[in-house]
Amino acid sequence: MRKTPGQDPIGAAPTNTETKAGTADTQGGAPPLSTVVRVRSLLPSLPPAERRVAQRVIDDPEAVANSTITELAQACGTSETTVIRFCRAIGFTGYPELRLTLATEAGRAQTAQGGRVVGSDIGPEDTLQLVVEKVTYADARAVEETAAQLDIEALSLVVDTIVDARRVDVYGVGASAFVALDFQQKLHRIGRTCFAWSDAHIMLTSAAVLEKGDVAVGISHTGATADTIDALAVAHKRGATTVALTNFPRSPIAEVADHVLTTAARETTFRSGATASRLAQLTVIDCVFVGVAQRTYAPTREALEATFEAVRGRRVRQERKRR
Repeated sequence: MRKTPGQDPIGAAPTNTETKAGTADTQGGAPPLSTVVRVRSLLPSLPPAERRVAQRVIDDPEAVANSTITELAQACGTSETTVIRFCRAIGFTGYPELRLTLATEAGRAQTAQGGRVVGSDIGPEDTLQLVVEKVTYADARAVEETAAQLDIEALSLVVDTIVDARRVDVYGVGASAFVALDFQQKLHRIGRTCFAWSDAHIMLTSAAVLEKGDVAVGISHTGATADTIDALAVAHKRGATTVALTNFPRSPIAEVADHVLTTAARETTFRSGATASRLAQLTVIDCVFVGVAQRTYAPTREALEATFEAVRGRRVRQERKRR
């Protein structure tokens, strides 16, 4: 993978130009990047012992904030050295800094929720009202946290690449296929040549005819969908610029991508990869689309007006509905 500027090498602590977990720049009113969000995104790439510590942070960050390093190590069935290694892997100097950050974030979250805990999984005894609160909270957090951690420099490079592209091919299977279709529809409407593919064989044949100047976008929440990875790898080999959209920046799809855009979705009970992750993906896709539209402002306005006129006559008028 060609490293997009601003991405940290695996296992490295953030540099001066990077955002440390839990202390993101809040310019423009953006929420700070949650430590839990970063830990969740790095979870699959951690060694097994560190992964147990990470899972504990994800499941109950407030309890971790109230635990000593010895208590956390015992709860995770590992050593204090492993806990320290985990802290450094996610960008902290040590456990005290992690505890302080988690405690601060927990207090901020409780204040924002008015003291109510709605970020947990849905249980069999939850009322429908509480289910609604938990679902909407998870969806809103997916969008907010995705925006907070989105690498603007990487986003800008992707936008530039698509603006200059001869054609854009988008790959995605399952729920990601719907996101790919949404991106195709948006780009087509402003006059950009774009195709969305979800069949494994067609994705591969599409990638096989791409060339330098083309762009291939692979969408996979886990970053481990073989069909999408294989198609993106073929496109990369053909010389096309490749872009990955995933929840996990160190996942296999990143290895065949020139640029990686990440989401920050957390799935809960009854909400597998087809729900909150899709909303997060659509958020990033919207950002890319608007960026492209903005940089091609005049022709985009003309295209939008033309497409609006093309379908305006297909809307049912109020007088007709009353007959």
